[in-house]
Amino acid sequence: MPELSGMRVAILATDGFEEVELTSPLEALRDAGARVEVVAPKPGRIQAMRHDEKSIQVDVDHNLDDIEAEEYDALMLPGGVINADALRMNWAAQAFVRAMDAAGKPIAVICHAPWLLISAGLVRGRTLTSYYTLQDDIRNAGGTWLDQEVVTDGNWVSSRNPGDLPAFNRAMIALFTQAASTRQPLLAGR
Repeated sequence: MPELSGMRVAILATDGFEEVELTSPLEALRDAGARVEVVAPKPGRIQAMRHDEKSIQVDVDHNLDDIEAEEYDALMLPGGVINADALRMNWAAQAFVRAMDAAGKPIAVICHAPWLLISAGLVRGRTLTSYYTLQDDIRNAGGTWLDQEVVTDGNWVSSRNPGDLPAFNRAMIALFTQAASTRQPLLAGR
């Protein structure tokens, strides 16, 4: 039986997400047996980017306004400057991330995605990594930034960029498997 069988995972994104930072974790999660759903602040499709060029569009499974954190076992946040910048200013996205974290559910973030965690007020006392340009934002929000391909802190796993995806996917699956095996919230790294 796949290690994440029965786990329901939300991937929260909007237009401007970095294509491979959504598609690679999505595939890894599905291969591990998770039920993965793309959640966005708007219905329909969202636009991916490959760096600064438009690429594919991805179907949205659920509008953010129509779901609750209680419905999901884990959360994955892809990067992409446009995506991350838009989500961090979205009150519903902030509330969703806060609710997932308060419940001790595992959260995986890569590249620019920690901007949402910062705007949601969750970074103080936490250790994570991100795209290098966010290190001052993380430190200014009271977090510790490390230049490592993967950092796990309590119920969070973070990574820097698409080059780290193999290590990120392994660490994400390991963290989500830990949560699935106990079916209990993970302790936050505070």
